[in-house]
Amino acid sequence: MFKRAESKDISGCAVVGIMNEKGKTIRGDVITNAIAVMHERSNGLGGGFAAYGIYPEFKDYYAFHIMFEDEGVKDEVETFLQDKMVLVKSEAIPIRKKMSLMNTPILWRYFLEVPKSKIPSGFSEEDYVVSVVMRINIRFNGAFVFSSGKNMGIFKGLGYPEDVSRFFRLEEYEAYLWTAHGRFPTNTPGWWGGAHPFGLLDWAVVHNGEISSYGINKRYLEMFGYECTLMTDTEVIVYMLDLLLRKHNLPQDIALTALAPPFWREIDEMDKNKKEAMTALRMVYGSALLNGPFSIIISNSNSMIGMTDRIMLRPLVVARKQDTVYMSSEESAIREVCQDPDEVWSPQGGEPVYARLEERA
Repeated sequence: MFKRAESKDISGCAVVGIMNEKGKTIRGDVITNAIAVMHERSNGLGGGFAAYGIYPEFKDYYAFHIMFEDEGVKDEVETFLQDKMVLVKSEAIPIRKKMSLMNTPILWRYFLEVPKSKIPSGFSEEDYVVSVVMRINIRFNGAFVFSSGKNMGIFKGLGYPEDVSRFFRLEEYEAYLWTAHGRFPTNTPGWWGGAHPFGLLDWAVVHNGEISSYGINKRYLEMFGYECTLMTDTEVIVYMLDLLLRKHNLPQDIALTALAPPFWREIDEMDKNKKEAMTALRMVYGSALLNGPFSIIISNSNSMIGMTDRIMLRPLVVARKQDTVYMSSEESAIREVCQDPDEVWSPQGGEPVYARLEERA
């Protein structure tokens, strides 16, 4: 006699992105309301947000958000930062004092300038900043740089996303681009540094799914000086973007194709020129391929990009209302903050969808 299986709740992470392509700002409570609709897709072990355009008075400086386990390591990192960069301003990240999240670290932000005299020969300024981030995350036990771009910031922690938003007082911020994440970890630990978004310079990534190619991706990245220290597969995505787009200077569409390229059987059916190009891309950047089920929203200061794995094993819905673009795991989250969008659609598997900031005269 067969025993009836117990019922099981199957869930997955939640992702949301909102961008106004004309650069008009959106209050933090809007993105919070959208991600809160998908509360059941996370389990309280990680939530976070990325926001662009929030530090206009310090827009020319790198904004480091760093979490510390104790004051001792904070003092050590500050000494290191003062040796490597010019410290323009240092302050605690504002939080709700009467609200606590599990295992809250010390949360601090630094506005920093890079002196040209410190940049080694053959390094760009961004190379130097990335090296400083990597050094802190590797060298100082109990310190993690979780945001390092200009005029943007990542806010994340151990909790449901709506609680993380309230903790960081995100209703007080306005940004032209927001992304958000509610985490449901399956094979990596739930901790502050492992919450999404993951960022490097002005890139940020939120991710639903699993990167089963993590080991190959990690070893490939280590060849170029990247160190994966945050104990989650999503970290490789943001480093891969930095490698392909900034260091290798690939066009954006080519870099994204390298992450989710056509299957070999599809390449075989292409015309000669395209077949040769796709074959070369897969051969050269085979270790950059992201395998496994995923939907991701990628952001930087100029764009927001949504894409899924090649057979769309994780959902992604896109909508537009005039100059504002929405991306989400569920249409319900979009309609919570935009009840009457002009259009709603789901992209094809592996097909990037773009929102871009209009150039200003």
